[in-house]
Amino acid sequence: MPEGAVGFVGLGRMGRPMVGRLAAAGHPVRAYDVLPHAVAQVAAQANVTGVDTLTAVAGAGVVILMLPSSTEVEEVLLGQGLLAALPAGTVLVDMSSSEPARTRQLAERAGTAGVRLVDAPVSGGVAGARAGTLTIMVGSSDKVFARLHPLLAAMGSRVRHCGPVGAGHAVKALNNLMSATHLLATSEAMIAAIEFGLDPMTVLEVVNTSSGRSGSTETKWPAFVLPETYDSGFALRLMLKDARIALDLMRSAGTPAGLSAASVELWARAAAELDPAADHTEIARWLRGRVPPPGSRSSPG
Repeated sequence: MPEGAVGFVGLGRMGRPMVGRLAAAGHPVRAYDVLPHAVAQVAAQANVTGVDTLTAVAGAGVVILMLPSSTEVEEVLLGQGLLAALPAGTVLVDMSSSEPARTRQLAERAGTAGVRLVDAPVSGGVAGARAGTLTIMVGSSDKVFARLHPLLAAMGSRVRHCGPVGAGHAVKALNNLMSATHLLATSEAMIAAIEFGLDPMTVLEVVNTSSGRSGSTETKWPAFVLPETYDSGFALRLMLKDARIALDLMRSAGTPAGLSAASVELWARAAAELDPAADHTEIARWLRGRVPPPGSRSSPG
């Protein structure tokens, strides 16, 4: 395998453009996915070699995993044998949205084989992956972070060292819990504004120059909710998964979590009622569907 080559496992909506950014920056990539057509798609690019077996990515100095959760990461590394195939000295980068405690346990296990596992989850969605503007939250030693920074900078414009292994996944989960709660609060407020007869774009324009602004008011409502496209590229069930990870972290730390628990409960109810493939912005549609039609509301008092 060429010097400086990168192994990449997981060519979904995020993984494919991330491989493209690495290749465009001059990093030779050996890419694998369980879906052959995903491998063929990325292999059409210069600097990318598609491989048809998981362990064929072994031998690269750095191997990146971009998978849905800790469960898939553990299955790939332990169940399907990737960890056993990696030479000592390999740096294994879990860019999935995994659970911090499980990440630390897996890093200890990898360490016994001479493999350094670090976490580097991302925020910024498919658009950020395509543009190379992701925020990347790294949990690693200072030395490994310095080694990885040039590689990660090919995929993200904001690469931050968050602390030791597990810190990146903790920050990612807490960030997504905040994002989920922002979207709920924004949607409830905007639905009330619409029911009151206000123009939603006017409300958003005012809020976005005021203290109530957030990513939900600046991007999600104007770009995905008001046009009713609901196509941000991030699934509702993935948002719920990350919010649950953050809530578990809060509970294990014994910190206040009342609002967070209420938010997670609402997201869980929406996930149970919406299509399994629903985009996370569809929670606004779900909330609006719960507004009683005119004339059916009970009288005050």
